[in-house]
Amino acid sequence: MSDANDLLLDAYSRVAAAVPEVLGGLDTEAAAWTPAPGANSTGWLVWHLTRVLDDHVVAGAAGQEQVHTAQGWAERLGLPLAADDTGYGHSPDQVAAVRFDDLGDLVGYHRAVQEAVVPYLQTVEGLGEVVDERWDPPVTRGVRLVSVADDMARHIGQAEYVRGLWESRG
Repeated sequence: MSDANDLLLDAYSRVAAAVPEVLGGLDTEAAAWTPAPGANSTGWLVWHLTRVLDDHVVAGAAGQEQVHTAQGWAERLGLPLAADDTGYGHSPDQVAAVRFDDLGDLVGYHRAVQEAVVPYLQTVEGLGEVVDERWDPPVTRGVRLVSVADDMARHIGQAEYVRGLWESRG
């Protein structure tokens, strides 16, 4: 395994470790709470970062079927959204619709996606290979993997912040 693989694994594993921590001890109401109209909830942020990881890395980079559908998580999570929805561009009403009966299912979904991602990150090569020509400049595999790591880090930080606001409400 190369230094690049080690760095990618480290970045992705930090978010994976933070997911159960940010959801731990929350009830479903707290996970759905938003600090202001139009803002994202802790639950939505974790769901979204997991969907992006599943869509962009498991399916897009590794070329596997998304864990969301392949392992039945779409049905288990029971959200009123299309199975391929990642949350990108969600309206406030769509954000509000992302509510979970059991936050353990959301943690489980993230864990299952991470378990699909780790073997790929351990062996991925060709980081300079173009994987998406829809952009200028075209996106390489390495840029895509770093972009997803950055997106997940931002979203888990936002989730931690929203949780902190929930806890400080008094």
